[in-house]
Amino acid sequence: MERNFILAGFGGQGILLAGTILANSFMLDGKNVTWYPCYGAEMRGGTVNCEIVVSDTEVSSVHKKDCDCALVLNQQSFDRFVKNVKSGGTIVANSTLVAETRPRDDINYIFAPMGEIANKLGSNKVTNVVSLGVLASVFDVLSKDALKLAIEKVLGAKKHELLPLNMKALECGYDALTLNV
Repeated sequence: MERNFILAGFGGQGILLAGTILANSFMLDGKNVTWYPCYGAEMRGGTVNCEIVVSDTEVSSVHKKDCDCALVLNQQSFDRFVKNVKSGGTIVANSTLVAETRPRDDINYIFAPMGEIANKLGSNKVTNVVSLGVLASVFDVLSKDALKLAIEKVLGAKKHELLPLNMKALECGYDALTLNV
């Protein structure tokens, strides 16, 4: 099994942190993984994305033409990456900032109000972790428990005070589709 993911948004949304957490969760689950960031010089406000390839065996290549799943947090990223999703693949979008349109009929669409959920938790800075919870609820290749361990590992002792909010964000994202938030 080899799967590739694109995570995308604008600078400041925590896309690279989300990618780091996701890559670490796969490693903690005993998978082989690559993480490839891409961002412009403008950083905050500009487009940021990262690619993650996960496999039970060696990863075949780092930069793929198409992805199994695109996780997008803003409209510009949706418009840019919807064409990169393989036929039969999935795009998971933050409906707080992405219009619920379906420009292709050969892929699956998951819309969840990730930004709204984060704001209800008191900080839009956890939209990225809410999005990982939504992703984990959709893909069985992704373990919620491994994500929790990865959050602890990545945030570490330096940002220990942020753990409770991020764990709550992960849980709320995981439950978002079943609760019809």
